Amino acid sequence: MSTILNDQNIVLKAEVNNKEEAIRLTGKLLVENGYVEPDYIEKMLEREELTSTYMGNYVAIPHGTEDAKKSVKESGIVIIQVPGGVEFAPGSDVKLLIGIAGKGDEHLELLSKIAIVCSAEENVMGIVNASSKEEIMSFFEDVE
Repeated sequence: MSTILNDQNIVLKAEVNNKEEAIRLTGKLLVENGYVEPDYIEKMLEREELTSTYMGNYVAIPHGTEDAKKSVKESGIVIIQVPGGVEFAPGSDVKLLIGIAGKGDEHLELLSKIAIVCSAEENVMGIVNASSKEEIMSFFEDVE
């Protein structure tokens, strides 16, 4: 059983060309770490069409639609640094992608914990500029 967040769930200094690529990379990491089935990625893209997952403060939290829950094997979080930024909406650059998969209603709890960490811009910039996975993980110690 993998934990919700470990160093294999973190990608440092990723480069993506657009929002779709960013979401696909986030989903691929969730799949590779055993949290979701591959079809969850399409549900993440669907979700983005419904409502942007851009949260402000350079953060986006891509996740699947409500009906994607059947594709979730276990709850997990992946974190991707995109120091160069990727545009999620005109004038809205994302430098931190946090992909989540929540079993049952766990995604709501994960979202609220992540929102608390990311509500402080200095935390977000600390994560974006972190040079190690351990440094990133230290910001999320309370997200379990």
